[in-house]
Amino acid sequence: MDFSVKPAGGSPSPSSSTSSSTPHRLKSAGTPTATAAAVSGISSDRDPMHSWWESVSKQRSRILSLSSLLSGDSHSEDVEGSPISSLADSDRPALSLLSSRAAYSLISSSLRNPASGSGSDPLCQWLYETYLSSDPPLRLVVLSFLPLLVGMYLSRIHSSDSSSLPSLSGFEAVLLAIYAAEVKARAGKPILVHIPDLAQPSLYHTPLNGVDKSRDSNPTASVGVLSPQLEPQIAVKSTKRASIVGVGLQCYFKEISQMPAWSKLEFCKLSASWAGQDCDCKEKIDGDEDKVLALTNGFADSPSFNGNSEIEDDFDRLAIRENEEQLSSNGIGGGGGVRIPLPWELFQPTLRILGHCLLSPLNTVDVKDEASNAVRSLYARASHDLNPQAILATRSLVNLDTSARTSAKNASAGTVNGSSNVNTPSKSKKPEILLSSK
Repeated sequence: MDFSVKPAGGSPSPSSSTSSSTPHRLKSAGTPTATAAAVSGISSDRDPMHSWWESVSKQRSRILSLSSLLSGDSHSEDVEGSPISSLADSDRPALSLLSSRAAYSLISSSLRNPASGSGSDPLCQWLYETYLSSDPPLRLVVLSFLPLLVGMYLSRIHSSDSSSLPSLSGFEAVLLAIYAAEVKARAGKPILVHIPDLAQPSLYHTPLNGVDKSRDSNPTASVGVLSPQLEPQIAVKSTKRASIVGVGLQCYFKEISQMPAWSKLEFCKLSASWAGQDCDCKEKIDGDEDKVLALTNGFADSPSFNGNSEIEDDFDRLAIRENEEQLSSNGIGGGGGVRIPLPWELFQPTLRILGHCLLSPLNTVDVKDEASNAVRSLYARASHDLNPQAILATRSLVNLDTSARTSAKNASAGTVNGSSNVNTPSKSKKPEILLSSK
């Protein structure tokens, strides 16, 4: 399969070609028919209904093509009865596909196929062409599968038997399409963040030691680089792999509020597996109390729960078994996760996504729990690697998670204790007297 470079806007629409030739036709055409056609071409460009219908038609075409290529899979149904093809009849086909759990299961099972990711993979070709269509809802669909695609790609490229695996040029083509679109969107500029400078006065405070005039003359003193300037890439080289994947995760983070819960859940599970072989040190971050609480909740009905040292062995065996089941369910393999190299270009966007999954009030409990497990696993990985920057970032997220859970627990306990018993008679309140002047 040839993943040729295409323009981001796709093929020009008839309305755009008509409008581009409109000035010439208005000057040269002398018949009323030609003039009316030119005027109708201008009005179609400015008509929002026309652009909406063009977007819907494009989305329906892409969904039907996806349904047809998945119909050859043994796990898929025929095209007419496919849950994907029925989504094309919606008023918002791409968003219906984005929120369809059945469609996500079909596509994710195809991505987990051991033969997926090659240059001849039709699903990778579909993802590549769909992202190049530059339709925002269709791009959201592609980005929702980015965690699974990145997880499969990194686990295979860094596995011990990577030489025997098929080519992963299909996965790389999708990553390069997302990277190229971001390079074009940034226009050669880095992403900067303005750091508050406490040495300078603000609306809310005055520095105790006076104003630092030396910093006032240097406007870049409080500006940090969140993401450096991007360079165009035509291939995924080993030295640029982390940067390309990291840019893709940054694009995912920008649209994370519109991502479905199962996509976030997939990312949290894969992030935990990137830390490598699971260890019990992540359970000792907050001291022994959390571990005892976990033992009490998980082994209350266990015959070995007798208060002796056998609990420690049961806990370790359970942690290893759960990690193996998690990795095998993600298609990565059992017996421990593949230890993925995590330079800061890849670590930073990963933590930003996990921070949203951990602290956003709109996320489900499952997403928050998986994010908490992933952050603790990455903290253990950073501690083993003696990476101070990663330790500081992951430990901060662990502290925020602990604080949020403690606050929620105290709030629920206060609600239960503050509620009065329905059988206890309450003293009737006196009616309020409202005074009004005549």
